[in-house]
Amino acid sequence: MLDKMDLSRKLNKEDFSDTKDDLTKRLGELQRRQRDADIPVMVVFEGWEGSGKGALMNELILPLDPRGFSVYNVTDTIVSDRFYPPMYHFWKMQPPGGRMAIYNRSWYREAMDSWRLNEKDRSELIAEKMEEIRSFESQIVNGGTLLIKLFLHIDRSEQKKRLKRLKKNDLAQEVRDKEGLNAYKDYDQIMPVMETIIRESDRAYAPWTIVEAHDRRFATAKVLSTVARALEEHLNRENPVPVHPERTEASDLEEKIDTPTVLSKVDLSLDISKKEYSKKLSSLQERVREMEYALYRERRPMIVAFEGWDAAGKGGCIKRLTQKMDPRGYQVIPVGAPNDLEKKHHYLWRFWEAFPKAGHVAIFDRTWYGRVLVERIEGFCSPIDWKRAYSEINEMEKQWHDFGAVIVKFWLQIDKEEQLNRFQAREEDEDKQWKITEEDWRNREKWDQYEKAVEEMLWRTSTTYAPWTIVEANSKLHARIKVLQTVLDAGLETLGPKALSKKTESR
Repeated sequence: MLDKMDLSRKLNKEDFSDTKDDLTKRLGELQRRQRDADIPVMVVFEGWEGSGKGALMNELILPLDPRGFSVYNVTDTIVSDRFYPPMYHFWKMQPPGGRMAIYNRSWYREAMDSWRLNEKDRSELIAEKMEEIRSFESQIVNGGTLLIKLFLHIDRSEQKKRLKRLKKNDLAQEVRDKEGLNAYKDYDQIMPVMETIIRESDRAYAPWTIVEAHDRRFATAKVLSTVARALEEHLNRENPVPVHPERTEASDLEEKIDTPTVLSKVDLSLDISKKEYSKKLSSLQERVREMEYALYRERRPMIVAFEGWDAAGKGGCIKRLTQKMDPRGYQVIPVGAPNDLEKKHHYLWRFWEAFPKAGHVAIFDRTWYGRVLVERIEGFCSPIDWKRAYSEINEMEKQWHDFGAVIVKFWLQIDKEEQLNRFQAREEDEDKQWKITEEDWRNREKWDQYEKAVEEMLWRTSTTYAPWTIVEANSKLHARIKVLQTVLDAGLETLGPKALSKKTESR
């Protein structure tokens, strides 16, 4: 692949000057159109050591309004951060609509540096990274982002010449490690790794552009024209094509789930006496606190997600779950409608932002499942969007599970009569009137529609790594105990039964 590229291509000064002037004007205009259209753009610069990534990034930036872009230098520190999953920082770096992000190296860095590993470890790492990368890229593209990937290619002799020249530059010596400056010695070993990665990640929705980078003028013109052409095509496209349109066609279960199945079998008569509740509550809360410390010691993150009917008791369960936990180790995240900034990002961006670092607990009151519930029913996103969300959510949860996170998901189930009783009780209690809104009553009128959406959500997103637990919540006391016990069991399943027998360590 790379060895077939014609690296002798050049531009003379006169042709380059005319071409660059034209491209500079086009890029300035296209950036303004991109801003007005609220489109996020991500431009990736990858390539060989010494291929001129920094210089060509600068050539791209010069025609642009500096208020409309950010530049990220992807360092070893970012890719080796063991407190978060590999793609966490790149989700955080994702630009909002109307802005551009330019990356010097990227989420490909760890895979491209894997040439140093033995063949077996390298093969396993690349396979793992390609799965993460394809998931990430397809999701951001489906979310409306324009992704442009540039690989700067030079041959071994050119790399050797450039790196030897850099060795004489004192500044270059300070900012580049010795191995980087001698990369040409391993060129033939690195080449097949680069080719494998490019081939495995070259997709119609996120194609690679190989830039022949021997001639600076030619490389500059190709980078500028590639970015300009991609912007132009994206801006002129009225109906962006989803990455996996076939998935949306097969995801409609409306006819199959006209009659509820899972929820109709839930035994809502389950209850517990106040005496037994008081006895179990204190004991479980103490053990959950111990588990929280064990998670911290083992550097295991925990994600606890609460969904359920309005007035099902999510707040009461969260209060009892956290009552004796160390507040330094957990955070409760209430999720409402996205704000203006969040609307400018992919819908999962705000949840990646809120997920816990290793050893901490994040508790979500409402979650990313709003995409397939309220957004689906109320028409806040298209059918293609919510149907695609099932696989996107599963992929996100799998990445966190593979990182070592304990994921616990609750659906709090009550019947329609119990909800009505609780709504009326809230209206009659001055201290609880704030809990009931017109929106709650409107949602109640769509109970049957929501029930179908919940059924499909449970069916499509209850996985071995992130299963749903349905909580029989007509009895608040039973629901609270079940939530505590389930969280404790999930933590101990990951940590091991002896985790709580260790001496509790203070933070």
